[in-house]
Amino acid sequence: MQFIQHAGLSARQFDISIGAANGYTLRMKKNKASIGSDVIENIVRTYPQLNVAWLITGEGEMLKAEKELELLDFDQLPRQKQQEIEAIIESKIRERQEAELKELLKEVTQEIQRRKSS
Repeated sequence: MQFIQHAGLSARQFDISIGAANGYTLRMKKNKASIGSDVIENIVRTYPQLNVAWLITGEGEMLKAEKELELLDFDQLPRQKQQEIEAIIESKIRERQEAELKELLKEVTQEIQRRKSS
């Protein structure tokens, strides 16, 4: 739960991000149960900045040191994460295009007004 809070996620968002069933994280916490190796693998794949030793033992630093972080090849990311990245990129492109169009429209309007004044 500490990492979930650090990441600013709800337990449900975290469950979805790692491909776990709804309520999985809260059930594990409530029952003080161990999580499976498949879930640990999904967590580490989804959150590469998370220190695996901390995840398993609760000891040490929660996050890896900057020098330990490696850039992941986009093709190696889970499909869900690829889609999330693509959606963010598309959104950012649309925002920039809209801003550029507004600025261009403003320039054209000013040019038209200058020509009328001449």
